[in-house]
Amino acid sequence: MAVTSAGLMFYRVDDTGLLSVWLVHPGGPFWKGKDEAAWSVPKGEYGPEEDPREVALREFTEECGVEPPDVPLSLLGRYRQSSGKIVSIYAGETTDKLEFVESNTCEVEWPPKSGKRITIPEVDDARWIVAADAETKLHKGQRPVLEALRTRLDEEGRYYRVEP
Repeated sequence: MAVTSAGLMFYRVDDTGLLSVWLVHPGGPFWKGKDEAAWSVPKGEYGPEEDPREVALREFTEECGVEPPDVPLSLLGRYRQSSGKIVSIYAGETTDKLEFVESNTCEVEWPPKSGKRITIPEVDDARWIVAADAETKLHKGQRPVLEALRTRLDEEGRYYRVEP
């Protein structure tokens, strides 16, 4: 059975039509200084007995340190990552001013195969990123999520720009 994960992609379209998405950057020494293909939708794994939408909401709070905006959410799609993990992404438009506070922590083995364990923040940054930049900052396996969001906005007849 494939590992499953759920996340939230909040987006906004400003007064000029510029589309931005809220993304997180993983913490720890492996990701330090990496930018391209390093960012992600806030997300987390869930089991068969859990509601993916509820998991997505919980993970947002854990990874960003703030409650997610109280806006309508809809399933944007389910995406298979290169690892085989299936990620359910829920999208919601917000005008809330989101700010990264702090992330929960986790333990990892560092350096790899050393047997040493260190505690790191799961996320070390989160922010609004314009869609054009998100296309390269997102993990390659999550880039179809951005395309799906743009397709949805197109189908709704929404005007937006991806570049400043």
